[in-house]
Amino acid sequence: MKKIIVIPSNQGCLGKNVGCEDGGKVVCKMAGIEFEIAEISESDFIETTKKLEKLEGDVFVGGDHSITYPLFKNSDADGLIIFDAHADCVNNFSPPTHEDFVRVLVEEKIVSPDKILIIGLRNVDPIEKEYLKDKKINHLYMNKINDNLNKKISEFLQKLDNVYLSIDIDSLDGEKYVGTGYPEKDGFDLEQLKESIKNIMKSGKVIRSDLVEINPSLDKNNLTVNAGSEILRVILGNRNV
Repeated sequence: MKKIIVIPSNQGCLGKNVGCEDGGKVVCKMAGIEFEIAEISESDFIETTKKLEKLEGDVFVGGDHSITYPLFKNSDADGLIIFDAHADCVNNFSPPTHEDFVRVLVEEKIVSPDKILIIGLRNVDPIEKEYLKDKKINHLYMNKINDNLNKKISEFLQKLDNVYLSIDIDSLDGEKYVGTGYPEKDGFDLEQLKESIKNIMKSGKVIRSDLVEINPSLDKNNLTVNAGSEILRVILGNRNV
């Protein structure tokens, strides 16, 4: 049975998604899933990052996207698949925020750039566009995604032994799923995203995963929280979603 850990931290969100620290607990409860809560250092982001590097577990529910940095660092994965509207490679900060963790993983040589795949991009800073190009990081803009998506993901997975899967809820269409700090329109339909995740999980190569940036305080009619609970159940192999 997979061990689910909730990480109640917004320390890497730069004050732009305050409330996401409650997302994991709310999502797990809606999904009817048992979970543990990670210990963090409320006033010390550096110390929290160190604590997360030592965490044991299989599925992590945040919290902001900066948690992927220490959780990937402490995994045996050699590749990283991210569903996200943003590239998260603006600066080389340590510890990295939710806007920087991809860049820091690359700069610290924790993961090879050719073993990263970012899916669903819509709003990318010019600095990030240059970085993606320069480092040859695999990425797919949402407006370029078509029926060949699962084939492209499968081809990418063939290069990997073990993969870490990270899902930012803003990969969904932000006009409907507003419960996050950076909602972006024209994103994934929930069923489309779930289908892609199912196919990735079927590969048997996902050894650790996270779901991040869900903010119940910004949600409307619990649409985003409910979407998160469905995504979480897909990750856990529930065939009824």
